[in-house]
Amino acid sequence: MSVSMNHQLEITMKKTVTFVLALAALSISSAGAHENHGHTSFSAGEPGDPKKPARTIEIALSEMSYEPSNINVKRGEQIRFVLRNVGKEDHEFLLATPKENLAHAEVMKKHPHMEHDDPNGVRLAPNKTAEIVWKFSKAGTFEFSCLIPDHRDYGMVGHVTVK
Repeated sequence: MSVSMNHQLEITMKKTVTFVLALAALSISSAGAHENHGHTSFSAGEPGDPKKPARTIEIALSEMSYEPSNINVKRGEQIRFVLRNVGKEDHEFLLATPKENLAHAEVMKKHPHMEHDDPNGVRLAPNKTAEIVWKFSKAGTFEFSCLIPDHRDYGMVGHVTVK
């Protein structure tokens, strides 16, 4: 191999290694950023205190629907959501604004098996149950949706109206 070809191969290898390392760093930083989503505050209120009284609302998650899908609460009210996946697929419950959930859904298309560890969301396997305690400290209309690719698009969206 000539010196010129050897030098060219070395440059190509360095570029490839740099590219792979950059992708790995981006992947690690994206995964880390997603795990806590960078939340210091939430649009729909704040995590509730499990030791304080709360109204319990049970929600069944099934193929492309929530039951009930529309909930009314008073501003300042604390709700204990009991979430039951009665479907045959994994489903999620992520409480936020429509804009936030749409943005998050785009990330989920790239990372469909992403787990949520935020207090406003949970992913459930079939026949599993979870609870989220949430204090609705802000008035407005918020949504909960399943951000597993295509689930939201097929109608897996619910609404919370806070007055």
